[in-house]
Amino acid sequence: MIGNWPGLWTLFAKEVKRFTVVFMQTVTAPVISALLYLFIFSHALAGRIDVYPGVSYPQFLVPGLMMMTIIQNAFANTSSSLIFSKVTGNIVFVLLAPLSHLEFFLGFVGAALVRAVVVSVGVYAVAFVYLGVTVAHPLPLLLFGLLGGLLLATCGLLAGIWADKFDQVATVQNFLILPLTYLSGVFYSIHSLPQGWQALSRANPFFYLIDGFRYAFFGHSDVSPWLSAAVMAGASLALCLLCLRLLARGYKLRG
Repeated sequence: MIGNWPGLWTLFAKEVKRFTVVFMQTVTAPVISALLYLFIFSHALAGRIDVYPGVSYPQFLVPGLMMMTIIQNAFANTSSSLIFSKVTGNIVFVLLAPLSHLEFFLGFVGAALVRAVVVSVGVYAVAFVYLGVTVAHPLPLLLFGLLGGLLLATCGLLAGIWADKFDQVATVQNFLILPLTYLSGVFYSIHSLPQGWQALSRANPFFYLIDGFRYAFFGHSDVSPWLSAAVMAGASLALCLLCLRLLARGYKLRG
């Protein structure tokens, strides 16, 4: 139960302020990076990759790039904040506050969701002006956006709890999060792949996030959006429960 709403709000506001004070680095830079992907890949691969009927390849890229920014920024916000607090020692001030492990979790994850949403909206705003991409199904857009942010913010929190130094968080990001993101169908439909690679793609949890998010835009998907929602909801619930369990135990946080 949440019994300390002022404390939760204070932690949430602190985490939001942490990334807004370096807005150029945490928001503007990811938006520009995603747009560079859009411009370069749409120019290089337009007409060479089959996408959905009536959908151009540049338009096809937009949902994948938006979800990619959600994945990367939600993970980065919680993981970097927690590991920085642990390394510098100021995590003790959060732990001494009268906050439950649920309130601790919600404060960090809520701020990560804000950052992920702001960056993805920035990407969409430019893409809308540039390509005129519209949303066919707003509710699935909201559902998969929140599931993606929740899943990766929780992953970032778990990485921050486990890690003892910045290098360990970077290892998780560079050797797990980034490969799974790039191989999840951001730049292609899995139907353009050989059967073996299609099967491997379906074993990638990020594929279901991007495919469901793409359905929200175009009404087309490589697998059922209900299957994607069920897979992501199950994965998110499992990781949230694991994270809450570790926070309740004070694993690698309380000496």
